[in-house]
Amino acid sequence: MSSLRFSFSFVLTLSLCCFLSGATASNSDLVAARDRGDSGALDTLIQQSLASASASKSPDAQYRLALAYSYGAEVAMEKKDKAKSEQLAEAGLDVAKKAVAANDKNAEYHRILGALCGQVIPANPLMGTLKYGPCARDEIDRAIQLDGKNALAYISRGVGNSYLPASMGGGPEIAIKDFDQAIALDPKSSEAYLWKGITLRKEKKNAEAHIALQQAVNLSPNRVWAKEQLQKTPAQ
Repeated sequence: MSSLRFSFSFVLTLSLCCFLSGATASNSDLVAARDRGDSGALDTLIQQSLASASASKSPDAQYRLALAYSYGAEVAMEKKDKAKSEQLAEAGLDVAKKAVAANDKNAEYHRILGALCGQVIPANPLMGTLKYGPCARDEIDRAIQLDGKNALAYISRGVGNSYLPASMGGGPEIAIKDFDQAIALDPKSSEAYLWKGITLRKEKKNAEAHIALQQAVNLSPNRVWAKEQLQKTPAQ
């Protein structure tokens, strides 16, 4: 039972954090659509990525398609459309598995697979946890094992730890260490500041939380969700 509780706590929160992605210039349109919360634009970009992946069959093309599905699932969940979020995440899972099968040594391929496993769960928490919980946890752990400098993987782990009770090896202090590690690796990571702020707010440390969330907005001024979190957080 404790193993199930760990999986549920870690993976349900991982479904929030693991929408994070390694943005590059080549997927700037995807990032911009995510930041705006533009589900229509994301649907179009998914179809474009699908065509590209079908044409090339390369693991990188499969990864980018998986990334597009993950962004789409993220925005759908923000809009409280659980069914669409689950559908997109499940579609992305098959693609991410192909990328991992083609290159098992690529940390980012494992990270996106773990992210998508986590994203399937909220629509059906109990069955989803049993089916996808181990995948989400193990793939993130594998990503960190392969690349200890993968800031996004530390953010994912941090969010899981922020919801996991201290008695089970988690807690806010451990989570914040993960976020700080991510910031040390990538000082421009708005996501690390975002989740650090959310965790601090849960600990009633509003002043510190407000500072972190403000930095998240400063780094990603177009990120709608970050702005919403900042607005919810008192400066004192």
